[in-house]
Amino acid sequence: MFMTTLQVALGGSIGAALRFLAGVGILRFVGPGFPIAVMGMNTLGSFVMGMFVVFATQRGMTQLSPFVMTGLLGGFTTFSAFSLEAVNLFERGAMGQALAYVAMSVVLSIGGLILGLMIARGIWA
Repeated sequence: MFMTTLQVALGGSIGAALRFLAGVGILRFVGPGFPIAVMGMNTLGSFVMGMFVVFATQRGMTQLSPFVMTGLLGGFTTFSAFSLEAVNLFERGAMGQALAYVAMSVVLSIGGLILGLMIARGIWA
């Protein structure tokens, strides 16, 4: 149990650092406004999770799940930040943007996961 907790902690710290760097980079590139960085990271994280689930299952590497899925991808994806961004848009009176952001984030994240599953199954099936 202790080693699994260490795996989650290490993966989480790497994922959180990657989220921070990606968020800063995207913000510098597109500027403030619509929270595309958080939405993009959630979509990418969902895609990678879909790929990893198939890869780990096909290769018998599910022991990496605590590090990759709970730690790395848990630290990289940003549901709490997503919630805050949605409420911030709502409180600024940008109801249309808030609704678009929530809908697009959910659809794109689920789509990313499905795409990851499909591609991974094509590669490792």
